[in-house]
Amino acid sequence: MTKTRQDLAWQELEIGATLITPGNSCEYKSGDWRSIRPVVDNKKCVRCGTCYIFCPDAAIHETEEGFFEADLYYCKGCGICANECPTQAIEMVEEEE
Repeated sequence: MTKTRQDLAWQELEIGATLITPGNSCEYKSGDWRSIRPVVDNKKCVRCGTCYIFCPDAAIHETEEGFFEADLYYCKGCGICANECPTQAIEMVEEEE
């Protein structure tokens, strides 16, 4: 089975293989760039949505229970959500292989 660009990790792309066209960013697994990821402690979370507001990649989503979690498909592990969380409910942890 042949992989499409969307199925490739960034390390597998050929140099110059990325097409730069308006609105195509959702096609790329930008979460593959990450070396750390956010983990939310729902016991500390007050569901304020500050992490959602400050996420530069729109990778934070609200769950059905009203808590927030990172979409690891797009999260780049910048840590802004953890830095801005007023209750320190988000911890940045090393990405596992």
